[in-house]
Amino acid sequence: MSAEQTRPLAKIVAASALTASLCCLPSVIWVLFAGSSAIVAADQLSNDLYYSWVRFALYGVSFCMVASGLVLYFRNQGVCTLDDAKRERRRVVNTSLAVFTAAVLAYLAWNFVILEIIGIAIGLPWEDSAFWN
Repeated sequence: MSAEQTRPLAKIVAASALTASLCCLPSVIWVLFAGSSAIVAADQLSNDLYYSWVRFALYGVSFCMVASGLVLYFRNQGVCTLDDAKRERRRVVNTSLAVFTAAVLAYLAWNFVILEIIGIAIGLPWEDSAFWN
């Protein structure tokens, strides 16, 4: 695959990882713009979103984004019917598995490493629940 062919796949992965992390990202943005006076409210917002049905809804939306993006990607590559997909089975399966794996890894790195480090650095009380503790 050339870089031109993988560019849409990278956008799919990035968008799905960002969408899946929307339970924690608003809290970090809120504290960045509102300052330290919003730390308690931002922490409560992230707890309310993360420990409720919203987290699973975001996972579902993210999964649908990846699946829809893959369908559009393969249609642009000339795989438009089920017969085409059967002929290109190996490419479809390998690409789909790679994209889903990359999306999950990107989410884990973004949400549980990068956002967590930024949140702790700006004062959110997330250090006790960090995965490295």
